[in-house]
Amino acid sequence: MIRNPKVMVKRFVLLALVALSIVTTRAVIAAVQAPTMSAGDALKLLLEGNQRFIDGKLEHPNQTVARRTEVAKGQHPFAALLACSDSRTPPEIIFDRGLGDIFVVRVAGNVADQVVIESLDYSVKHLGVRVVMILGHNRCGAVTAAVAGHEEEGDVGPMLTELRPAVEASKGAAGNPVENAVRENVKLVMKKIATSEELSAMVKSGELQIVGGIYDLDTGKIEMMK
Repeated sequence: MIRNPKVMVKRFVLLALVALSIVTTRAVIAAVQAPTMSAGDALKLLLEGNQRFIDGKLEHPNQTVARRTEVAKGQHPFAALLACSDSRTPPEIIFDRGLGDIFVVRVAGNVADQVVIESLDYSVKHLGVRVVMILGHNRCGAVTAAVAGHEEEGDVGPMLTELRPAVEASKGAAGNPVENAVRENVKLVMKKIATSEELSAMVKSGELQIVGGIYDLDTGKIEMMK
């Protein structure tokens, strides 16, 4: 039986595309950087550093000239943080860490747009990070503005738009509306990152952990969210 040449060509092209897809997928998986350390060990280092900060017993690790020279050749941070831009919440200080230790993304309201997600994706797949912390804080100015409804007054923008779901989800809950929205925002951002196209596969496989915390401006303590 003589086969239709056009059908044969279409089948050949389809098979070629499938093969290319498989090769590309394997290449991407192979390109993922080996972990700098486990998520559990990384989180332990962060929380130990925060306790030193609370107690006023800072060690200032990895802040020497030698460390600067070392990390100038390449970086291998052990954790990534998405934190608010608030000047009172600098991660390297509140976790008592130094150069090359933490990959930090900071933006008002610790929201996660596509640029933020891709930045965190880079830290995981190219730098070896296996734990990503979303860090909110009490009395957050960005969240306060969202709760106050500034977007309804013509001050709408990407930041307040990103925060609106947290405000809506926490509306009517008992307690302080700003603090409720801060917590809800951390939860929603955790979920957004964990289910993102870039990182969901590694989260599902257990290779990557997404955790959340709330920083207390008064005590300096990080409260880990369950």
